[in-house]
Amino acid sequence: MDFDKSQLMRGTLEGCILKIISVRTTYGYEIIELLRTSGFKDVSEGTIYPILMRLLRAGMIVSELLPSPLGPKRKYYTITETGLEYLSSFYSYWTQLSTAVAEIFGEEGSCNSE
Repeated sequence: MDFDKSQLMRGTLEGCILKIISVRTTYGYEIIELLRTSGFKDVSEGTIYPILMRLLRAGMIVSELLPSPLGPKRKYYTITETGLEYLSSFYSYWTQLSTAVAEIFGEEGSCNSE
């Protein structure tokens, strides 16, 4: 049976996108490029934009159209207080979860039992 990484990826990307936006106001394509250079090689617009829309509807980010140095206006995203609170909770839980997973898999990261 193949591992379905989509659920794990979606939740992880949500937190990573909020973190990127918390550092500075940014636009979709820049978010995608930052994710790709950070190791999320398979990230596409079809994955990121629905997450951004969900974050907008949840009030975690806001957007505004701003002039672009090249071409048409771009939609820039800024994190809200609600988004910052969610990001803090996400990171706290992520830290606990990654510690627990590392404990189970051990230092070598192997899933073989001893």
